[in-house]
Amino acid sequence: MTGKLTIYTDGGARGNPGPAAVGVVIYGSGERPIRQISEYIGNATNNQAEYKALIRGLNEAALLDAKELLCFLDSELVVRQLIGKYKVKEPELKTLIAEVLRLSNKFLRVDFKHVLRAKNKLADKLVNEALDKAGS
Repeated sequence: MTGKLTIYTDGGARGNPGPAAVGVVIYGSGERPIRQISEYIGNATNNQAEYKALIRGLNEAALLDAKELLCFLDSELVVRQLIGKYKVKEPELKTLIAEVLRLSNKFLRVDFKHVLRAKNKLADKLVNEALDKAGS
């Protein structure tokens, strides 16, 4: 698989911090997802989970030999941090954003876009499935 992929990610925690999970949906050129990831990640804040979901998506896209990525996140805060409009103060988030930027360098182009939660339902569903399976 090469070319352009579209990734929808979501991360969530029940409690903040609390039990957390990530959901990732990756599309190629068709309407059906080529990958769906639902993983429990342990204890995290909502923002940490959002970044970890994106990192999981970027890693998967690298395995698929993607060249360009369009990443949709329903966290406007995280998107604005990634594009440099908001400063990142929390040390843990600085580490996670550095990992996102390091992984982004594997691709020719990566764009981060905010999407309304209503347009990110599948990734959100995957987060909740992972949390439910973990008994959280």
